[in-house]
Amino acid sequence: MQILRNIQYCGLQRAIRQWRSARDIRLAKLVTSNGRLCHSTVPTVSMAAVSPTMAGLLSSSRMYRANTQTDQMSPSQINHILNANEYSLSFNGYDGRNVSSVLRFDSNLLASNSPSEDRRSVATCLQSRGMLFGVFDGHAGHACAQAVSERLFYYIAVSLLPLKVLVDIEEAVENDRPVFPMLQWHKHPNDYVSTDAGKLYFNSLRTYWQELIDLEEDEHMDIEFALVNAFKRLDNDISLEAQVDFGDPYSHFTPLRVALSGCTACVVHVDGSDLHVANLGDSRAVLGVQGKDGSWSALTITNDHNAQNADELQRVWSEHPASERKNVVKHDRLLGLLLPFRAFGDIRFKWSSELLSHVCEARSEMLPANEHAKMLPPNYRTPPYLIAEPEVTHHKLRPQDKFLVLATDGLWEQMHRQTVVEVIGDHLTGMHWQKPLTGLSFTLGQMQRLLLERKARALRALEDENSATHLIRHALGSDGFGSVEHRRLSKTLSLPPELARMYRDDITIIVIHLNSSVIEANHKASVTEGA
Repeated sequence: MQILRNIQYCGLQRAIRQWRSARDIRLAKLVTSNGRLCHSTVPTVSMAAVSPTMAGLLSSSRMYRANTQTDQMSPSQINHILNANEYSLSFNGYDGRNVSSVLRFDSNLLASNSPSEDRRSVATCLQSRGMLFGVFDGHAGHACAQAVSERLFYYIAVSLLPLKVLVDIEEAVENDRPVFPMLQWHKHPNDYVSTDAGKLYFNSLRTYWQELIDLEEDEHMDIEFALVNAFKRLDNDISLEAQVDFGDPYSHFTPLRVALSGCTACVVHVDGSDLHVANLGDSRAVLGVQGKDGSWSALTITNDHNAQNADELQRVWSEHPASERKNVVKHDRLLGLLLPFRAFGDIRFKWSSELLSHVCEARSEMLPANEHAKMLPPNYRTPPYLIAEPEVTHHKLRPQDKFLVLATDGLWEQMHRQTVVEVIGDHLTGMHWQKPLTGLSFTLGQMQRLLLERKARALRALEDENSATHLIRHALGSDGFGSVEHRRLSKTLSLPPELARMYRDDITIIVIHLNSSVIEANHKASVTEGA
C-alpha cells in the first residue's frame, strides 16, 4: 500500500513538473544561424484550438504554479480545511431512551469532487431502539446519495415499528394531528438537506407504512429483514417516482435525476450488544479490537460488492445466461461501465430497454446531448443487472471491541484496514495520555521521565480531537512510518479541483466509539442467563 502511495505521489510531482515546463516553453525561440537571427521550428499553438477542458487545466496549472511559488500551507490553513466538516457528539452512556453501547461518534467529510458526491447520516431511533449510522458514496452526480441519506433511515425506522404504533401514526396523519418524530438527527450544519421533493418523499413513505398496516402482522420485524426490506423498498420507490413524476427539469433533485445517478450505502444499526451492518457496494465497516497486550487488530464486518469478490462475481454470472458471461462483467465493471455490483438508483442498469427508451424520448430535455447515447449500455439483453439488496452482517459486541470505522472507498483506497485501526488506536492512547494525573506523588526525576513519555505518546494526537479528522490527515499525509509529512499533506490539499479527483476520491468517515463498560455488563448478563 505504501509503495502505491509513493508511486502516486511521485506521479503527482512529475505531473507538476510537466505543467511547469509546458508553461515555460516559448512558442518561438530565437536562435543564431550563420550570423543571423531566425525563428526555430517549434510550432506555435493557438489557444483557440485548445479544447475548453485543456484550457481549464492549463489555467489551473498556472494557478497551481503560482501557489507553489509561495510558502506551503501553514498548519492553521491545513487545520481549517480538515476541520471544516468535522462533527462529534457524546452520549455518556444514554441515547435519550435507553442505556447505549455508543459512547460517542466522530465524523468528517473531505470532498474531492465539486460538489462532493459523498453523504453521511447519523440518527437515534425515537420510537424503537438503537442508533443508525450511514455513509453514502454517490456516482454520476450527488442526487441519489443526497436522497438516500435523507430517506433510508425513515424506511428502516418504519420497518422496525410495531403494528400499533404504525396505526397510531396513520390515524394522526389522517386527522391532521401532530406526529411524534421517528428519528432524532445528528447533523453537521454544513450537511445539506433538500426541500424540493419533501412532499413526494413523505407520500411514498406513507404508502409504505400503509402497506405494512394492511399486512396486519403484529410481531416485530427481525432487524436483518427490516434492513433488507427498507433498502429494497426505497430503491423501488426511487424507480417508481422517476416513472410517474418527472418533476422540475431544472432541479438537481428531480426524481429522474435521482434515479439516473446512483450511490452505494453502508448502514450500521447499534442496539445494546447487537451490531448489524447492511452494506450495498464498496464502502466498508471495520471494527477496532484491542488485545490483552494492548495491541490492535482489524475485524472487517463487510464485503465489497465488486469484481474482486469471487462470490459476488459468481452471483452476477448466475443471474444471466451463459452466453452473456463475457459481457456481463467486462474490465472488472458491470457491462464494462459500473464498478459496484449493488447500488441504489442507476436505473439504466435495472429498467427494461423499452422503458429506458421511452423515458429518453419523453424527457429528452433533461438529458445532455451526450447522455442519449449512454442511456442504453452495450450488450443490454437481460436486465436487471444491478440490485439494491444489501448484505447484512450481525456481530455480537464484546468488551475488546473498542470502535467501529465506517467509511466510503475514498479512505480504503488510501489506507489498509489494519493501518486505519492502528492510527485510531494510537490516537485514543494519545488522547488518554493528555488527561491530567491526580492523587499521585512523584519525585522531580520521575515527573520528568513521565512528562517525556507522555509527550512522545501524545505527539501525534495533539492536532486532532476528532478521530475521523485524524484519519484523513494520515490518509493524505502519511510518510509510511506512522507520522504525517507536512509537505505531502500541504500539496495534496492545495491541488485544484480539476486535478484532485485524479489522485483521490471523496472521503467520508464515521468513527463510532463503543462504551466498553456497558458492553461488558451486557456480556456478563448474557453469560449469566446462559448458565
